[in-house]
Amino acid sequence: MATLKEILTRRPISATIRLTVDAGAAKPGPPVGPALGQYKLNSMAFCKDFNSRTQKFKPGTPMAVTITAFKDGTFDFTVKSPSVTWYLKQAAGIELGSGRPGHVTASTLTVKHVYEIAKIKQSDPFCQYMPLESICKSIIGTANSMGIKVQKELD
Repeated sequence: MATLKEILTRRPISATIRLTVDAGAAKPGPPVGPALGQYKLNSMAFCKDFNSRTQKFKPGTPMAVTITAFKDGTFDFTVKSPSVTWYLKQAAGIELGSGRPGHVTASTLTVKHVYEIAKIKQSDPFCQYMPLESICKSIIGTANSMGIKVQKELD
């Protein structure tokens, strides 16, 4: 239960904005500028903070960002790691998944690839408390729906 002090010091939230922005390449132009501008947030401050937080990632990596806009004009944001599909496409070396998953195989990966992706995704806030085995099973399911076959070892 929240204390009275916590309730009185909470800032009212005006919006929650979700964006996908390339790592280290946030600019005040579209799509960032219009999304933040409609809530009267400082897009330059966001771009500087975002670029400094994502400079350890390879440039061009799509990062999911959740921005919480407060009514007093301030904001807070969390940066998530790239999506599982992006990691699978990079590991498989393909542009798109299969048009007919289950019938046509787009590529094959090993369980080791899946394990490495799961270790990266475990640092995400959503997967933080999930066991590594569950994350691996979820990644294998995503790979199957993309038409990527997961094997113990490549032939």
